[in-house]
Amino acid sequence: MKQTILAAILLSGMLAGCTNKEQTKTEDNMTTLTLTQEWDKVFPLSEKVNHSKVTFKTQYGLTLAADLYTPKDAEGKLAAIAVSGPFGATKEQSSGLYAMKMAERGFVALAFDPSYTGESSGEPRRTASPDINTEDFMAAVDFLSKQENVDADRIGIIGICGWGGIALNAAATDTRIKATVASTMYDMTRVSGNGYYDSEDKEESRHAAREALAKQRLSDPMAMAGGVIDPLPDDAPQFVKDYYDYYKTARGYHVRSGNSNDGWRVIGTQAYSNSRFLYYINEIRSAVLVMHGEKAHSRYFGEAAYHYMVEGKAEGYNTVGKPNPCPENK
Repeated sequence: MKQTILAAILLSGMLAGCTNKEQTKTEDNMTTLTLTQEWDKVFPLSEKVNHSKVTFKTQYGLTLAADLYTPKDAEGKLAAIAVSGPFGATKEQSSGLYAMKMAERGFVALAFDPSYTGESSGEPRRTASPDINTEDFMAAVDFLSKQENVDADRIGIIGICGWGGIALNAAATDTRIKATVASTMYDMTRVSGNGYYDSEDKEESRHAAREALAKQRLSDPMAMAGGVIDPLPDDAPQFVKDYYDYYKTARGYHVRSGNSNDGWRVIGTQAYSNSRFLYYINEIRSAVLVMHGEKAHSRYFGEAAYHYMVEGKAEGYNTVGKPNPCPENK
C-alpha cells in the first residue's frame, strides 16, 4: 500500500543482470571506483526489473556509485526517480528497496550512495555537508535526464529519513524535480544544531559542542563516532531499538553501511550543525508528499517542514515567509 501511494503521487506530480565479479571504472576526472557487481543487497532482486551498476559525477568533482533499476519489457520514455537515504545508510539497504519497488511500478529508478560513503568517491570517508548532499540529488537528476529511456520532464526524487530533508532542499533549488517524497524525514541541520526536540537550542550548548569539535579536529580528525549502538541497552528508546533491529541484524546489516558499523567521523557532519536549510521550501511549486508514521519520534520534523512549506511559518522555524504559491499539490 505504501509503495502504491508513492507511485501515485510521483506519477501525478510529474505528468541488467548481475555478474559475479568486481568492475573498476575510471571517470574523466580520474576517480577510480571499484564496484561490486554481484548482488549484495539486503533484499532479493525482483524478477520484474532489470538491474545495473552505474556511476555519475557531481559538480563538486566527485563520482557517485548507483544502482539503476528499470521495469522489464518497458517501452518508450518513462518517468524516473532518484532515491537516497537514510542518512548513514547505503544503496544496498532501504533506498535500493524503494528504487526497486518503484521500478516494479513502471519507473526508471536510481538508488545512489552519497558522496564520501558506500562505493562513491570522496576522502576522507564518512563526511557530509548540506551543500554537497543537495548537489548529490541534483547530479542524480543530471544523470537520469540524459538516459534515452527517461522522460526528462517527469523526474522525481525520494529522500528517506535524513535524506527527506535533503530532498526538500533539492526540490527548492532544482525546478527539474517535478515531484518529491520525504519519507519519515529528519531535518539534519535542525537536529544537529538544536538536538532532539530542540532540547539543546541555546547558545551555551552549541558553543560547548563547537569547542569539542574544534579540539577533535586537532587531536584525531579521523575518529569515528560509531553507528547504531551495540550492544543495545535495556532502556533504549523504541526508535533506537528499531534502528538496531534493522541495521545490526541480518534483516538490514551491510558491510559498507556507516549505520551498521562505525558511523560517521566525529567531525564528519560538522557542517550540518552550523547550517539551517529548507529556508526556501515555501517556494517549491512542484508536487511534494511529506510522509510520516503517526508515532514516529521524528514526526515533528515532517510536520514543521510541511507547515512551513505551505504556510511560510511553523514551530521551530525562526523565519516567517510567504505562503506557498502552489499549496494544492502539497
